[in-house]
Amino acid sequence: MPLFAEPAEMPRADETENLLIGGRPVPGDGPALDVVNPANGARIGRVGTSSPAQVRQAIKAARKALEVSGWSHQLPHRRARVLATAADEIERQADHLAELQMCENGKTRAESRAQAMAAAEIFRYYAAVCECSEEAMPPARGDYFTMTVHEPVGVVAALTPWNSPLTMGAQKIAPALAAGNAVVLKAAETTSFVTLALGQCVLTAGLPEGLLSVVAGGVETAVALVEDPGIGLISFTGGTATGQHIARGAAARLVPLILELGGKSPHIVFGDADLGAAAKAVASGIFGGTGQSCVAGSRLFVDRAVAAEFQALLLEEARAMRLGPPSDPASTLGPLASFAHRERVESFVRRGVEAGGEILFGGARPEGAEFTGGAYYQPTIIGNIDNASEIAQEEIFGPVLCFMTFEGEADLIASANDSVYGLAAGIWTADYRRAWRVARALEAGTVWINSYKQLSIAAPFGGFKLSGLGREKGLQGLRAYQQAKSLYWAC
Repeated sequence: MPLFAEPAEMPRADETENLLIGGRPVPGDGPALDVVNPANGARIGRVGTSSPAQVRQAIKAARKALEVSGWSHQLPHRRARVLATAADEIERQADHLAELQMCENGKTRAESRAQAMAAAEIFRYYAAVCECSEEAMPPARGDYFTMTVHEPVGVVAALTPWNSPLTMGAQKIAPALAAGNAVVLKAAETTSFVTLALGQCVLTAGLPEGLLSVVAGGVETAVALVEDPGIGLISFTGGTATGQHIARGAAARLVPLILELGGKSPHIVFGDADLGAAAKAVASGIFGGTGQSCVAGSRLFVDRAVAAEFQALLLEEARAMRLGPPSDPASTLGPLASFAHRERVESFVRRGVEAGGEILFGGARPEGAEFTGGAYYQPTIIGNIDNASEIAQEEIFGPVLCFMTFEGEADLIASANDSVYGLAAGIWTADYRRAWRVARALEAGTVWINSYKQLSIAAPFGGFKLSGLGREKGLQGLRAYQQAKSLYWAC
């Protein structure tokens, strides 16, 4: 019988939420964490944390579950049935999941619900991929035939970020389970409630007990998870410095990795572009989600010939964006995810101005009673900066846009690629030949042409350079959680 048959109630401020260990609700054995609503500073509730011993317990339960349930060897259509049922359950609980995410990280209710529905579609997609992906038979070069099979890696350590816990959690859980693995997922400290609720939806779908655990905690919990010898693969989405630290430890043990890390994505507007459409896309590309997106178009490069015209259009779009409580349907932007993060964003802007940057828009906390007590920060545009400056090179992860100009294609490509990151980029031009040349020249895993932030679960996603290793989503996203084996059969 499902452990979580009905949508759970919202957390209570005086209660401590259980974790999911071995598929069952279990109190955390570490210190409890306060979970705070960034829109008003109020405590939502508390969540238990996992000690290293409890992490080991979850991994041990996962390994046992793989052995007892036979999940890795089940026919693909049987695994697909569970994933499809999980998609239905996530969709059924979309409003509850959206409310949890909104209260934990400040995304608007509309964006949070859209992400809940996207999480359901991720599970639905991998149910289909799981059932219809076929094994390959490479051509033989002798008196035999060969077959390549793809086998699960075992127990996957998955670590998700706080900015989009629903979609990021689904992008790790669904393909890992579809590939025949078990998963121990560590929730981000500030978004544990919604991550636990997502896990509960998957358990309700009938996943064999023990194949999914959700743990919570800080650095100690994360280290215990990624360094455990029972882990067959590590999938991490988050900051580049943390990803590099994980990679160094994994390299010593030759544990495979999927890393989706930081970005400082260039958004490019040529003089022949539809400037009105480009201005809307640039504004939403950096300010959507209050800039807390790995693919945020944070470095804007505008053809100098149209820079003044485009700046006026962009300022108009920025002014039209309504900053307010995420529960208000009129709000297009909510608060930053935490008060500490707001201070970090403010410090970047302050140093950018001290280095000679000019505030073209925003650059401060908003005034008004509705913002009292919340971690709000205005959408901000900074001009008069150099691409080599700190504010143009470091990932701020907030609603801060660096406005720069260029002259000529060669100048543009050199500047756009002058970054340690290479996650995404956007190009606006009416010249399809130029669009093709520039898109191929840009060092980025995803390039949008006359659009921005259009994402498909069917298309591989990942970064170049310090933006990560491996790919999530698509068929490659399933194969990333498997290892290939070649079989030779003599005739």
